[in-house]
Amino acid sequence: MCLITLAFVGLARSQSAERAALQAEVHACLQNLPFEMPEIQLPEFPDKIFNIRDFGAVADGQTLNTEAINKAIQTCSQSGGGTVVIPSGLWLSGPIQLQSNVNLNLQRGALVVFSPDHKDYPIIDPPRKSPIAAPPVSGFNLKNIAITGEGILDGSGETWRPVKRFKTTASQWRNLLNSGGVVEPGGEIWWPSREGMEGELFLRNLGSSRDRKELSLDDYLPARDFLRPDLILLVNCRNVLIDGPTLKNSPKFTLHPEWCSDIVIRNVQVNNEWWAQNGDGIDIGSCKNVLIQRCTVTAGDDAYCMKSSGAEDVTSPALQNVVMRDCIAYHGHGGFVIGSNTDGGIRNIYVDNCDFIGTDIGLRFKSARDRGGLVDNIFIRNIYMKDIVNEALLFNTYYENMGRDGDDCPVSATTPIFQNFYIDSVYSIGSKQAASMIGLPEMPIRDIRIRNSYFAAETGFEADYAQGITLENVGIAPRSGPVFLLKQSSDFILKNISFPRNVANFISLVGEKTKSIRIEETDLSFSPAPLKFAGDVDKSVVTIR
Repeated sequence: MCLITLAFVGLARSQSAERAALQAEVHACLQNLPFEMPEIQLPEFPDKIFNIRDFGAVADGQTLNTEAINKAIQTCSQSGGGTVVIPSGLWLSGPIQLQSNVNLNLQRGALVVFSPDHKDYPIIDPPRKSPIAAPPVSGFNLKNIAITGEGILDGSGETWRPVKRFKTTASQWRNLLNSGGVVEPGGEIWWPSREGMEGELFLRNLGSSRDRKELSLDDYLPARDFLRPDLILLVNCRNVLIDGPTLKNSPKFTLHPEWCSDIVIRNVQVNNEWWAQNGDGIDIGSCKNVLIQRCTVTAGDDAYCMKSSGAEDVTSPALQNVVMRDCIAYHGHGGFVIGSNTDGGIRNIYVDNCDFIGTDIGLRFKSARDRGGLVDNIFIRNIYMKDIVNEALLFNTYYENMGRDGDDCPVSATTPIFQNFYIDSVYSIGSKQAASMIGLPEMPIRDIRIRNSYFAAETGFEADYAQGITLENVGIAPRSGPVFLLKQSSDFILKNISFPRNVANFISLVGEKTKSIRIEETDLSFSPAPLKFAGDVDKSVVTIR
């Protein structure tokens, strides 16, 4: 028996013991949470091995192995389940379709490169979604699935994604132009193909000319390059484990489970270039009972993002019970993000012991009037950040300035509500701004508590329509401007706040709705002008104890 075969036998024999150890580790990660969370049940697989080489796969980087890999997965599933092994080697493939009771194991040294020929990606109609090009890896309505091992999945995203000129150097832009593709009339966005650039207009015209029910999937083919897929898309799956692989160069979002439950994502490396348009790292959409542990993300968009839409029962949020521990983000529009789609409701999120370095925003919570819902019971602790480009902490319910033309609008089912956030032991140095809270006139950001934290930034803490905010044992060290700028905000408690002696103004208050500001256990004696009031703010709104 050859050494490789012996290794596979050992893999099979060790699975039961490894699963038991992993289940114990998952159990430990879910203890002592500030909310009740069900035990996450890991997938379980029979001790059977299916090697893709036995199904005709060839590791030469030239042979298209789509049929061989999918045949191995199908045979494994039909045989009652087991592990499909992709050994070390360079494997070219089209879309891989996961099946129930299958563990897709990418061994160290395995590099799966997905075909750059988009004709290998048919248009599909996933559950709960509009038609898209088939993802490189997908799973729909499955149970007991896993992607494990230390191999690499490369999505050939450079053949799909547009590139914005301002994100490139002059030489990179020149190389893009010389590689082919087309540039939008304004000259600022390059597309790999004309079909990609014109796909949005094609779909708009297609939708306006015919009822979608009358459309076949072939009707969408002219827009295939625009309907670029996620690298891994899972929909309506249960008992999911993603453990160990490196995911890179995604056409769009990288790892995207939607409407799934009992998910463990651990030891995953995501590597997208920072200019990768919509190149999110790990996006959790409308899922329940999720653990994200020891992952590292470099992303072209949000690094770790929670999204929620389409809740069938408004009393039970579509996204709930998510624990994220010991993760790193090196680049992304946000380190840990909630939104912008929150209309399905989000509840019970716990993030602990994470590092964010060089992301555009550190902790980013975003929504807008047309896509909002209740986001409640969020716990963030032990976060360490350096060189955040903009805000270390941001709440924004005017995402992409949506709805800014309206003043005080009626509260509706899609009004974003951010409330009951508990933020503890967050440390950030080198950001542009310490924190910003931008709420709506009809629905302020509310009931946020920040404790035992420190922010060193160019500017301090700014709030616009925020209510019921408590900061306790917090240091804010701006290089300029006031420590706090509060506009149309109320019911603030600022307790034991430290700030540099060279800052002249501790708090500046603006707006007729600004009231009930309480300052406790904070030394203002060395500040030349600790309190600054705009003309529409009465001095009685501040109480100092």
